[in-house]
Amino acid sequence: MSHGFELNPAKGPAIPTAPGLGMVCAFVNKLNGWLVKLSMFAMILTSLVLTYSVVSRYFFHAPTDWQDEASIFMLVGVTFFCCAYVQSFRGHIGIEALAAILPPKVNAVRMFFVDLLSFLFCAFFSWKSWTLWHEAWADGQTTTSTFAPPLWIPYSMMAAGMTLLTLQILLQVLARLTDKGEHHE
Repeated sequence: MSHGFELNPAKGPAIPTAPGLGMVCAFVNKLNGWLVKLSMFAMILTSLVLTYSVVSRYFFHAPTDWQDEASIFMLVGVTFFCCAYVQSFRGHIGIEALAAILPPKVNAVRMFFVDLLSFLFCAFFSWKSWTLWHEAWADGQTTTSTFAPPLWIPYSMMAAGMTLLTLQILLQVLARLTDKGEHHE
């Protein structure tokens, strides 16, 4: 399987057959789909905000202190809200050189350990993101610009997106452990 991302994948993410796990996966898949649609809207909105910023600065010499930060905040949300969706299709960049030369069983073990290490890293990243969010919320932290939006906004999107990615990887690890008869890419 290629790790390239297809705009219209032939099939959706695999749903495990284990009782209960399939329901959780189906819910996460629906949530991921909703977040991707929200992210598409945010990308369009970001492009409109940045276009407005360029036009208003160039033609009207108007200051635009809020547009850059609003755009950055939306791009943070888009980035983190879409990563679990991409992971559900295994669309993240991967090195396939080993997969091509390893026997299938050895490759399955390699992929399991990669998923397990990815889960542990993302779980740590999620935890740290939530601590950043809490600190920004409790201390009322803002950016240093004159617009000064609260920093809990991007930290909350980062924390929620990383938590969803961690859950997605955990579900894939559990699916690999519980669906012995199925082949997982």
